[in-house]
Amino acid sequence: MSWQTEPPTDPEPELRSISQVQDLTGLSPRTLRYYEELGLLPGVRRRAGGRRVYGADEIERLRFIQRLKALGLSLAEVKQLNAVYAIGGSTHAMLERLDLLLGRRLDDLDRRIGELEGLRQEIERYREHVRGRTRQGGRPAARAGGR
Repeated sequence: MSWQTEPPTDPEPELRSISQVQDLTGLSPRTLRYYEELGLLPGVRRRAGGRRVYGADEIERLRFIQRLKALGLSLAEVKQLNAVYAIGGSTHAMLERLDLLLGRRLDDLDRRIGELEGLRQEIERYREHVRGRTRQGGRPAARAGGR
């Protein structure tokens, strides 16, 4: 027989407070409440005192939202994905929609990269122009009525 006692069983395992979720995800309590308000976290439960508690599913969903935002998707697009999942009832339908959104995001990035490459070339040309002027002595043009 062991002298150690068994840990008490928690009737709601793995439920975390809003501050614990903040520590895990880096999201502020305000952001967590906002995501719930938008319907991005539909499964948030509350304790008897009204305090929010988050389970593993909500933590996973928050990390998924963070990943999508890091990839450049808007909260409106994330909400669309939630709607597709809710209506279609399958991860497959949501993933097909996500693939479409990511494809659009890649197209936007390619366009922006092209614009930035053009801007880079323009800056390089103008910088050479400026350097050429400084090698010539960099004297400003004579002012009218000046020396």
